[in-house]
Amino acid sequence: MSVSGYLCVPESVRGCVQVCLCTFTCPCRGTRTSRRVLTCVPPGVCGTLSIPAMEALLRSCRLPALGARQRGIRARHGGIPGRARRLLLSQLFQPLALPMDGQAGSEGQPGELTCRSQRLMLQAGLIHPTSPGCYCYLPPTVRAMEKLIKVMDEEMQAVGGQKLNMPSLCSAELWRASGRWDQMGPELFRLVDRHNHGYCLGPTHEEVVTALVASQTGLSYKQLPLRLYQITRKFRDEPKPRFGLLRSREFYMKDMYTFDTSEEAALCTYEQVCDAYCSLFTRLGLPFVKVRAATGSIGGTMSHEFQLPADIGEDRLVLCPQGHFAANVETLNGERTSCPTCGGKLSETKGIEVGHTFYLGTKYSSVANAVFSSAENKPRLAEMGCYGLGVTRILAASIEVFSTEDSIRWPSLIAPYQLCFIPPKRGSKEEEEGAGLLERVYDDLAEALPHLAGDSVLDDRTQLTIGPMKMEACHGRPWSSSEKQLGAVPAGQGAPWRGSPHPVPQLLSLRSRDDKQQWFHCNKTTEPFRLEKASKIIESNH
Repeated sequence: MSVSGYLCVPESVRGCVQVCLCTFTCPCRGTRTSRRVLTCVPPGVCGTLSIPAMEALLRSCRLPALGARQRGIRARHGGIPGRARRLLLSQLFQPLALPMDGQAGSEGQPGELTCRSQRLMLQAGLIHPTSPGCYCYLPPTVRAMEKLIKVMDEEMQAVGGQKLNMPSLCSAELWRASGRWDQMGPELFRLVDRHNHGYCLGPTHEEVVTALVASQTGLSYKQLPLRLYQITRKFRDEPKPRFGLLRSREFYMKDMYTFDTSEEAALCTYEQVCDAYCSLFTRLGLPFVKVRAATGSIGGTMSHEFQLPADIGEDRLVLCPQGHFAANVETLNGERTSCPTCGGKLSETKGIEVGHTFYLGTKYSSVANAVFSSAENKPRLAEMGCYGLGVTRILAASIEVFSTEDSIRWPSLIAPYQLCFIPPKRGSKEEEEGAGLLERVYDDLAEALPHLAGDSVLDDRTQLTIGPMKMEACHGRPWSSSEKQLGAVPAGQGAPWRGSPHPVPQLLSLRSRDDKQQWFHCNKTTEPFRLEKASKIIESNH
């Protein structure tokens, strides 16, 4: 049996898997390029997986089907010896939130204001409240956070950032010297040790990092700019914690602190970091807006916020319809109703702050005497900037912006798991053949695409019907796969996928052969495409 249609193999995935036997031709480059795969697809099924995944599937068809008893043994022992261990949904620690009288449940702590993201994260077992404003981050959330941190590291290091860790326990002396010990008021967690020394749990680290740089004697202008950042827990004694991770007392934040030789150089750094923030939110597919903002208790002479427009947002923003002007209303004092550039009427919306940038000047370096030796061998104060991103707030805000009332949707770049395999119900007529096929595809995908091995889960709760399993697969897993449609099927329409305006999923669906034609489905439409058209789109996205 031969496979009809065309199959295009992008340069970026060639050589991923050994291939032989069947020949495919690719008309995309104007030449007849041949590729061979290990075996043919089973009768009645056509393959439209992504190229390396399809080759792995075809290769797997040579394996004998497993009996129910053999499948159970392999599942208990983590799969085939020598292959990546299967991730079984029944073994993942993701408890559902079952609200009880007087206890925190799917609606949060008693009397606490809630929102969509908080409700969904509690119901799906992504977070668990321990006290007002404090949460346990459960394994799926930690996976999403680690992926987000990886993207942040890439963007920060692309602008010369160096990662470090500073203590959460900060000396009261440093904060008194900067004046923020009294300025922060009751929002600052304060404590005294057994020696009667005062400390605070740091909400930010301007004082600590400036003292660190000031302690480096002999710092030369040749060593600047210096761009230091960390991603750690922060603490703020919120008077009314609410909306889950959007406003909590303990949270994760990425904070960068920069030191430059002059105001001009510091403003150049400011623009570079702002561009990195724009790149980050663009990669995540988040509909952000950069607005002029007040400097607040941190200080400085210039500040911008990165906001996600949302009804639940607590910041009021005014925006020019042409994109020429955007500001937080707290910076306007009610004085402006039209755009200063085009004269258009400003519209007002609400937003969730997910990032904040400050040009600090010498506010902190002058207090700590953070100086460097200039080209004239004279001591000069370093010009500073600080830049924050709310890590856990971005996670919650993404869910708030993208999800429906009953289904979680993540940016695909940070989804805890990308793919969920759904086997047939226990005792059904499809169990013997369908479950074995799913397991073989799972194992071969893990072998052919190692980066997918930890991003795929197998739903082994075969006592459930397909309906409930598919519903749970929609909770934060962009793609689901069953034996009837073996491949990746979008869990929900409208989810943001990186790429072009017509993105192609990494895994495409298997469907029944129809008139010897192969089809694939784009994740944003139900319109079928011939495989040769799909191949060209795949090629363009690589």
